[in-house]
Amino acid sequence: MILLCALVLSAAAPEKHLAVFSVAANYSLPLVQHDGREYVGLLEVLEPLGKVSARSDGPRWRLRYNNNVEGDFQVGKTHARVQGRDADLAGKFLVENNRGLVPVSALASLLPRFLGGPVSLHEGSGRLFIGSVGTHFTASLSMSADSGPRLVFRFTAPVNPTVATEPGALRMTFPREPLVAPASPTLTFGNKAIPSAIYSESNGAAVVTVNATIPVMATFSSDGRTVTISAPSTTVSTAPQNANPLTPGEPASPGQPAPAAPSTTPGTPVARRYFAVVDASHGGDDKGETLSASLFEKDVTVALARSLRQELESRGIPTLVLRDSDANLSVDQRAVFANADHAAIYIAVHAASNGHGVRVYTALLPFGGDDRGNFRTWTTAQHASLAISQSAAAAVTAELQKRQIPVRSLTAPLRPLNNLIGAAIAVEVAPQGSDSSQLTAPDYQQLVTSAVATAIAATRDQLGGAQ
Repeated sequence: MILLCALVLSAAAPEKHLAVFSVAANYSLPLVQHDGREYVGLLEVLEPLGKVSARSDGPRWRLRYNNNVEGDFQVGKTHARVQGRDADLAGKFLVENNRGLVPVSALASLLPRFLGGPVSLHEGSGRLFIGSVGTHFTASLSMSADSGPRLVFRFTAPVNPTVATEPGALRMTFPREPLVAPASPTLTFGNKAIPSAIYSESNGAAVVTVNATIPVMATFSSDGRTVTISAPSTTVSTAPQNANPLTPGEPASPGQPAPAAPSTTPGTPVARRYFAVVDASHGGDDKGETLSASLFEKDVTVALARSLRQELESRGIPTLVLRDSDANLSVDQRAVFANADHAAIYIAVHAASNGHGVRVYTALLPFGGDDRGNFRTWTTAQHASLAISQSAAAAVTAELQKRQIPVRSLTAPLRPLNNLIGAAIAVEVAPQGSDSSQLTAPDYQQLVTSAVATAIAATRDQLGGAQ
């Protein structure tokens, strides 16, 4: 009997929760099952976000949020009224122990009416994002001749995951952080020791599983924004506070020493050959366009650049993000770094609140003929590659059109395009509607960056042949 009880307890499914992430608070709420649906208390969802009250009157249940938004619900009904407008609940409204319960699936359409802002629901994993609160990450792998592979995760906000190891994998679980998926949930690194990492979500938590054929361990930077996965005997010391670790080939931020030039000396990092350079425009003191009261272009472009890198690398295209931190980089510095890398294509990323959809730019060169000899005139360096740049821009434009994204193809004196010796384009992303907050929506970002990456992959042979 004791053994039978132990087996029953071990087989019991863990209690399901809804994890809520917002600027005001991050919290977790229990879910209950009714008629095959998952329900949550609506009052409990709203309480940490503002002033809320509720009262019952027979079968009617009324809720008031921040003294100006009213909701009227009726037990057993699949519709409610919020501010006098009909709201579909996708299931019956229930009252249990004086708690008003709504289906979890209804929160995506119901909450914006109370809160007046965007809400993103990951129903399958029980995760709810209120506003633009997602923590994004990138992963890059470097090799050292004497210490083996190092997989570096960089996060846009401090994280503190729980770490567990098992044969063939290291698992980082994020139950408290609003971590969101990269452009592709499966990241591949082309390395036998650490071949891939997989992002997943379940029961309110995000999980990153690093697959490895060697024993590995995780070390954390003091600011909580960097996690390094490497072999125990070769793990490097954690990065100092506010450090911005760089992968081989990345430019240093101002005041930070640049990585040493690659060499064949044992023990030095092996330089990676990049096919594409993605450049997040603006940065540091240059905030770019003010997209809203709290949103600057420089922050959106970094997120877009990271998403584009993930999309390109998931298609087997090695990619360097030129500005992967809040660094000051002049247009001349960007051109120098891009030209020195000899990548097949340079893609500048911009963001705008005006207009709709995407604008794709190629260089508008000043008057002048082609250069002769080994040297290039700085202001017309793009001349020899302009045709291939225009071809790449046309491919990107066509792919965006296939996905029903409004797009325009333009030429403009947009530096540093005219200073680049290889194929070079700029992609400026605007919201599809009038809400600039769409620029931070992961789904919209991925829709755009996936289209760009698909077009680059389709023209890869043409771009590579022009190097």
